Amino acid sequence: MIRVLNIIDTMGSGGVERRRLSLAKLLDKTKFELKIICTNAVGDFPKEFKKYDVEIIEIGDLNSFLDIKQHRKVQKVINEFKPHIIHGAVFEGVTMAAINGFYKRVPIIILEETSDPQNRRWKGNLLMKMLCLTAHKVIGVSPAATNYLENKINLPKDKVILINNGVVIPIIESNENSKQIKLKYQILEDEIVIGSVGRMNSDAHKRFSDLIQAFSIIAHKNNKVKLVLVGDGPERSNYEQLVVKLGIENRVVFAGYQNEIGKFYSVFDIFCLVSAYEAFGLVLVEAMLHKLPIVATNVGGMSYIVDDNDTGFLVNKFDVNAICEKLHVLSDDADLRKQLGENGYAKALQNYTEERYVKNVEDLYTQLSTKNTIT
Repeated sequence: MIRVLNIIDTMGSGGVERRRLSLAKLLDKTKFELKIICTNAVGDFPKEFKKYDVEIIEIGDLNSFLDIKQHRKVQKVINEFKPHIIHGAVFEGVTMAAINGFYKRVPIIILEETSDPQNRRWKGNLLMKMLCLTAHKVIGVSPAATNYLENKINLPKDKVILINNGVVIPIIESNENSKQIKLKYQILEDEIVIGSVGRMNSDAHKRFSDLIQAFSIIAHKNNKVKLVLVGDGPERSNYEQLVVKLGIENRVVFAGYQNEIGKFYSVFDIFCLVSAYEAFGLVLVEAMLHKLPIVATNVGGMSYIVDDNDTGFLVNKFDVNAICEKLHVLSDDADLRKQLGENGYAKALQNYTEERYVKNVEDLYTQLSTKNTIT
């Protein structure tokens, strides 16, 4: 039995946590035993791991790179669990896995770049490189992430491996469920619904303000469109104020945080994500698996997921007019929406499922374990 210790930052409902849940669910339990260290576990999501008998160990915030108290907690888990593989993701998880895996001589260290760190300072890049040099392999979750690893911090190419993120193939909601959501949010059957999903923590990242401004241009010309934003965070109140300022408060729905996002994809006709940066963009794949056409910014991993003019449209970041133009084209053409949605579904099904992701990770675990004579 190969023991694997995953280390991440806060466990909430993000993409990193979801991929760990995929590992908990689908890793071969006759070959691998999995434990997860996180700084904090919040909300209902951690309960999902209990279904698969995976222990979650909370240790509290990592307050600095050399937070000795927290590193000792990680070392205690290593002493007790004796992992063959330590696998760190997100900067905090990478830090704890690299330092303590190296110090405690864990046989295999795997690190994972889950972001597209456009704004990481040179000190952060240098630190990331130093940490990654302790690893046997460093996973990039998209070509944008591997490009950062190879060309920005100049890791040896044989140390870097691309394993694209993957998502759960959704159960398509019934028409009755979709009708209930439309009724709740006063969405008419003949309205075209433009949807987006994401945390509203910082407009510098997700740029919902650009989407709202683009939508307002369309909404003042077409009274049969609605914008539905799923997500919450400290920036939400600013978005609500912007909607009022633009005079479209009756055309925009703030649905807040939702545990079951799939119910909302079934209501959308178009999906739009106009982030300033994005390592991957899991919600794009989720939307594609619901056969939705995409409008997305040509940044990070999104530029690889969306095939321009085939599965959706790519626009330059911050370009409100371009966002508006593509949303207008899709809102006016049902046949185009259907064709792009079908194309996106086929691509996502082939490349971005959780089964494919877990198989790639399991193959890496097995390959490195065999190489290091772990059985």
